[in-house]
Amino acid sequence: MTETEQDRRPARPRMAAGALFFNDKGHVLLVRPSYKPKWEIPGGYIEEGESPLAACRREVEEELGITPAIGPLLVVDWAPNDAEGDKVLYVFDGDELQPEDLNAIRPDGDEVLAAEFHPADAVEQLLIPRLARRVKQAIMARGQAHPQYLEHGEPVT
Repeated sequence: MTETEQDRRPARPRMAAGALFFNDKGHVLLVRPSYKPKWEIPGGYIEEGESPLAACRREVEEELGITPAIGPLLVVDWAPNDAEGDKVLYVFDGDELQPEDLNAIRPDGDEVLAAEFHPADAVEQLLIPRLARRVKQAIMARGQAHPQYLEHGEPVT
C-alpha cells in the first residue's frame, strides 16, 4: 500500500432527510426552527441504523405531529460544509397534504415554532441559499422517473 492509500479514509458524512409538502395552491410547507434564523423544510438528521425514509417519517411526526404518506425520493445532495463536515441530504416528495393532515399539523413548540405554506418562488428569501437551491431542484424533480443527484444544491452535468 502506498502512503497516499494509507492516508485515505472512508467518508463518514452526516446525513439528513426531509420532505416537501404542498397545499392545494402548490405552496410548499416550511417550518420555523427555534434554533436557526431561517426557515427549513420538515426533516432532520438520520440516526445510526435508520434509513433516510424512516428518518424523514420520524422527523415529520416529531416536528409536525402528523404521519402522512411520504412519496418517492426527489433529490440527493452532496453538500459538505466547512463548519459541519461532509453531508448527504435526501428530500422526499410528501405531495399535497390532505385536509385531515392540514388540520392536524401541530408544531412541536420546542424545535419547531411554526409551520406555514409559502409560494415556491419565496424560498430564496426564506431559506439559506444551499437549501433554497435544493428545494427548487426538488420541486422541479417532482414527477420525474428518477431522483436528481445534486452537489451543493446544483445538478451535476
